[in-house]
Amino acid sequence: MLINALCEYYDILAKAGKVLPDGYSSVKIHFLVSLTDDGRIDSIIDYRMVEELPMGNGKVKTRQIPRDIVMPQRTEKPGIDANIAEHRPLYLFGLNLEKDKLTAEDNTGKAQKSHEALKSKNLEFLEGLDSPLINAYRKFLQNWCPDDETGNEHLLRLGKDYGKSGFAFCLSGYPEKMLQDDSQIREKWEQQYQGCEQQNDKSAQSAVSGEHAVIARIHNKIKGVYGGLATGTVLIGYNNPSESSYCKEQSYNSNISESEMKKYTEALNYLLGNPKHKILLDDITVIFWAANADENCEDAVMAMLLGNSDSAGQTEDMLRELLNDACQGKITSARLESSYGIDSNTDFYILGLKPNSSRLAVKFIYRKRYADILWNIARFQEDMQISRELHPVSLDRIRKEIKSPKSKTETINPELFSKLFESILYGRKYPMALLENVIRRIKTDTDRLDRINEIRAGIIKACINRNYEKEEIKMALDKENYGQAYLCGRLFAVLEKLQQDASGNSLNRTIKDAYFASASSKPAMVFPKLIKLAQNHLNKVKSPVFYNKLIGEIINQLNGEFPDTLMLVDQGKFIIGYYQQYQSFFEKNEASNKNVTEEDEDGN
Repeated sequence: MLINALCEYYDILAKAGKVLPDGYSSVKIHFLVSLTDDGRIDSIIDYRMVEELPMGNGKVKTRQIPRDIVMPQRTEKPGIDANIAEHRPLYLFGLNLEKDKLTAEDNTGKAQKSHEALKSKNLEFLEGLDSPLINAYRKFLQNWCPDDETGNEHLLRLGKDYGKSGFAFCLSGYPEKMLQDDSQIREKWEQQYQGCEQQNDKSAQSAVSGEHAVIARIHNKIKGVYGGLATGTVLIGYNNPSESSYCKEQSYNSNISESEMKKYTEALNYLLGNPKHKILLDDITVIFWAANADENCEDAVMAMLLGNSDSAGQTEDMLRELLNDACQGKITSARLESSYGIDSNTDFYILGLKPNSSRLAVKFIYRKRYADILWNIARFQEDMQISRELHPVSLDRIRKEIKSPKSKTETINPELFSKLFESILYGRKYPMALLENVIRRIKTDTDRLDRINEIRAGIIKACINRNYEKEEIKMALDKENYGQAYLCGRLFAVLEKLQQDASGNSLNRTIKDAYFASASSKPAMVFPKLIKLAQNHLNKVKSPVFYNKLIGEIINQLNGEFPDTLMLVDQGKFIIGYYQQYQSFFEKNEASNKNVTEEDEDGN
């Protein structure tokens, strides 16, 4: 499914001119080497462009970044292997930079071998070609001697940028005309490339299309996956004898044609190189795309599921409309197309990749009709709401809330995120591990003031409602919820607020810091002690009647006794009861302040 989907996506991108033509690669170029007619370096031109990065304080930071240009396809072979119209400094100049000095010598002789490989391959390629720039480049290759250029002022002026930069050649006075763009070089390269393609006589039935075609021996590398090699990592590759069956070695074992291999690798590299299609969740690189390359689809999912802060307001409006449409049964194909300009029948893909030692591992891949994905994401967002004000919750925020704030190296189990994606996209039950993780964090993150926040409470509410008792947990305080665990949570919030009011809110620690974990697990053991402590607090507050009445109402609904033990789901209900009761105190204060303000305005 994955390879076929990427091949189809490549065809769409090719029609739109968004991917490279066959036989070419995109290369990052930092500097242009300007040559005189006799092949000497006249100057080195800074070809980088300035990028502006907005900072959190409102200021803008600028930095120089390379430009991407199209060159004849880069080699994928290990070891020393030069390219036509090379861009790597070690091959071009045969010099290493060590302690701000250029040297042609090294222990392995790699610099000399690399330059000789470039010189031999490119001089052979240039035979029969004739233009001012080609002739200047030919003379550069013939006359350049690395041992004589260790003091070259043009290269030394680059400093540390020398070794990590890419170079292209132009003729002095004509920086806009570069070597790789010369029509003669392009024509000869394409002829040579097609000839190399035809030399591969291994053909078989393609596992993707079913057609008889030339099978790819090795697959191009994929770049841009977090944790992968800088030079790229293969998605499909066979290195061990145990992976060779029926005498088929390397990637002949996969039966993917040369054409299909180039399509899927090019499409995947395009997606990984575009921030609109990629995010990072812990150590998993997540890629997503619509089968028709509709950016409206991709932007909507990016905002609603993955948390695009640039369009937070638009996301909330869209979610509000979707949820309202759902209540009225209006989420139809026609509605999506007319209101949002989206083809509801488009297939949408979400792919998770993670590298290992030699190749990429597919952690998950999901495909579903876009209208179904949009509706299921809306349901997920509705599940996560714990207040009447709609606030979209991103997966990245969920990830942060189920990790220890003290650890900078802890990662979330990829299996958990895979199951969570599946739950959201297909409308299935949430993974049990999600509930376990968030409850454990609430109990152990005792030094966090917001350890019971709206995201964690929303996760618990979502898991309980979808997995166990649908619509049992409401968005706000539910005084008609007589569940014993929920009532215990409410009572704990009341007792904590009573303690805070009795002390004038001057306490560094409350009963939550000392007793919350044990009260949520074994109420019968803890609450008698808390009730006894509350009697001392009642004498110190301005409104003891209010607290007496509220405590009495809740205890009466507990049937005269506290539960001995609360299992995991009931612990979640306890936490929700606590959160909603505690939040209700602040809602009442805000309402009272609003009424006082309105009365003052009327009096004036």
